[in-house]
Amino acid sequence: MMMDAASERDLEIMTIQLGRPMRDVVGVAARCICGTPTVVATKPRLTDGSPFPTFYYLTHPGATAALSTLEANGFMVTEQDKLAVDPQLAAAYLAAHHAYIADRDAHGQIAELDGISAGGMPSRVKCLHALAAHSLAVGPGLNLVGDAALAASTWSPERCVCPPETR
Repeated sequence: MMMDAASERDLEIMTIQLGRPMRDVVGVAARCICGTPTVVATKPRLTDGSPFPTFYYLTHPGATAALSTLEANGFMVTEQDKLAVDPQLAAAYLAAHHAYIADRDAHGQIAELDGISAGGMPSRVKCLHALAAHSLAVGPGLNLVGDAALAASTWSPERCVCPPETR
């Protein structure tokens, strides 16, 4: 897992992207081709004591909108159906689940999060945003459902659509 430390400017940009102050950032796990943060990694336990299972969190508004459209159009159901009939995909999804937990646990093991990753892994497809964030953070080939969502979306980290105030 490669991750950049979050600069003050990165934190400002992600605050603009999400419309709220950033909390307990570990680093920037993926960026747009222009360098704008796309995925933030967050501590598994927030400062207020809350467990936070979503280690990789999508911040880019263009990506978020594209994945929301996929969710609204039934892409999660399609991928869930594939998991039920494709043992190789199910095995890969389980491996992605374990890898996600290992990445998060490297920043603190939280008892309340034991066995929990994100996005519905390892048996459901629940949140394309989390799955795509994982794929963007670790690169293609590990989270095949996240990879499929990115491939099916209208957004790409290789084509900048960032608003000027976040560049």
